[in-house]
Amino acid sequence: MTTGSQSIDRAATILSLIVRADGPVSYTDLVDETALARSTVSRLLQALERNGLIDRNKDGQFTSGALFAHYAARFDTIERLNATAQPVLERVAEETNETVNLGVPRGNTVVQIAQIDSTYVLGATNWQDIEVPPHCSALGKVLYAYEAIALPRGRLEGRTPSSVPTGSALRRQLATVRRHGYAVAISEFEEGLDALAAPVRGSDGQVQAALGVSGPSFRLGEMHKQLGDLLMAESARLTRALKRPARN
Repeated sequence: MTTGSQSIDRAATILSLIVRADGPVSYTDLVDETALARSTVSRLLQALERNGLIDRNKDGQFTSGALFAHYAARFDTIERLNATAQPVLERVAEETNETVNLGVPRGNTVVQIAQIDSTYVLGATNWQDIEVPPHCSALGKVLYAYEAIALPRGRLEGRTPSSVPTGSALRRQLATVRRHGYAVAISEFEEGLDALAAPVRGSDGQVQAALGVSGPSFRLGEMHKQLGDLLMAESARLTRALKRPARN
């Protein structure tokens, strides 16, 4: 009797053979390579194909599927975004001396793909290693506001008394984000921590990232408008750079 884990192992073996091959792989080759029953190989191939992990060409041979192509394209996009954003992050860091981050959507959350640390001891945190609920962060609010990630519903996790309590309250904040052009989070993830962020658009005009700065409230509290304007200017500069054709 085949267990679920055995089926996964066998499917993974077949998938690995197809993805690692220099060209299309035939059904017969897969049966020979795996030493599995022909019916088992056929069943697993069908499952892999249904889920976009492999494709079948006109000759009936198998290649890696659309899901891999999608991942490769997305990876290339993030690599280019990261490289193009580096000078922008450096300018914001030089101007503010605070921690600067670049966040992108992944599923229904935010992943921080680049950071420049604060020059201050108080405020120098590696946010790339910390999971922050999007509704508690300026980066997340930007991505919510421009529909880069799906809005949550009902009551939201409260990290501090200042955290946004519900989806309806968050939606009211997001209207302000769109009106002002940047987001603010004041003591919403951690008491005494302020953060601001502005949207970065890709070549298709859609928001694909958020540029943000964070630091202690006693340093940032009186500078929200100034920081918001700075982030909008730099995110617009990054957007223009991303619209230029990539260099080979």
